Amino acid sequence: MWGPARRAGASAKRFAGAALKGARLLWRYAWAPPVRATDRPGPPRNRAYLHDRLVALPLLAAVAFAGLGFTATSLRDDSAEIRTHIAPALRDLADARISLRIAQREAEVSLDAGDAVELSGLTPRYGSRITGAAQDLSQVARSGALAAAERQELDVVSGLVDGYERWIAWAQTNVSDESLRKAGLSYAQSMLCSPDPGDPYEPATDRYATYPRCAPVTGSEATTVVDRISDLERALRDRLEARAALGPAAVTAAAVSAAAFVLLIAGLWRTLRFLRARFRISASVPLLAVALPLLAVPAIALDGLYAYAAQEDTVPIARSLYAVTSPATEVAVEERRIDPPGDTAVVTLADSMDDVLDDGRLAAVDGVAPWVAPAGLLVAAVTGVTLHAYRREYLLVGRPGTAV
Repeated sequence: MWGPARRAGASAKRFAGAALKGARLLWRYAWAPPVRATDRPGPPRNRAYLHDRLVALPLLAAVAFAGLGFTATSLRDDSAEIRTHIAPALRDLADARISLRIAQREAEVSLDAGDAVELSGLTPRYGSRITGAAQDLSQVARSGALAAAERQELDVVSGLVDGYERWIAWAQTNVSDESLRKAGLSYAQSMLCSPDPGDPYEPATDRYATYPRCAPVTGSEATTVVDRISDLERALRDRLEARAALGPAAVTAAAVSAAAFVLLIAGLWRTLRFLRARFRISASVPLLAVALPLLAVPAIALDGLYAYAAQEDTVPIARSLYAVTSPATEVAVEERRIDPPGDTAVVTLADSMDDVLDDGRLAAVDGVAPWVAPAGLLVAAVTGVTLHAYRREYLLVGRPGTAV
């Protein structure tokens, strides 16, 4: 009975001892005790210090710069993905959704004129909005922002828009028969937007009347054009929020990189002092040269903070593209009855998102992120070669019983 427990205790004790020994070894390499000019010199201690620095400094340089490069590159890639793919797709989807509702209102008002529409046709705004919506959907398909299943859903939306146009044309063909005209408009509206149960549909006679509310429908019941576009917008907003948030990998890499940089700077300083005390080298040119890239670290870190803050600022703007934009505002902006307000118009919200992302960068280090990790490897290599040369020189000139 006591045998397994005793063996488990012995195993735990051995594991704890090995872990403690490993921690001490790691600490010795990362934070070797300094050798001062007042210390009693001796070849074994000097050789051990050089060996520890030869192992620790290149490793710290590689880890520090690799972590910084990974974090900086990730943030830059996220900003580029949002700027070039997600933000344009969100703008185009919002514009298509609103353009189709404006087109429906223009069709209703035009067809209310009766037989006169057979001569004059539907309003130019109807044609421009339908064409614009089709172009928006086509641009979203080419944007690269959608997954394969979402592109298939977008193809369904494009097919529904074509079917919607055919029902509007059918209503125009039967404009002289009020019941058929209303039936065609009603069916087109049902394809476009899920009706609000408390607001029965009735074709409008005034293009400036209040737009009927589209009931929010999600999941398998989202069958109308607006519902499907809203689902795509929701998926892209979720993707944007995921891109804007710092993932655990980036947080871990940044933390490890920061700790490694602190140890690297302290280690270089202590090594330079050691070389001055033991080798009488007032300034090691190679080690001072590898310290120069450290001067760019604060700027690279600041650039990453700017990028992260900009990505966070795009999240509420993306939500506003869906929540506060409306057909009435877009018509008023188009007719120049109001200036485009920054918090309600599609074009100004989209421009605001672009401006935020463009400002989220430090021009001085633009394009540097991919070179951070290679620079760290170069620093590690030069540091290792330099310390190896110093150690080899020490071993060649040192004599037993002498202090070097």
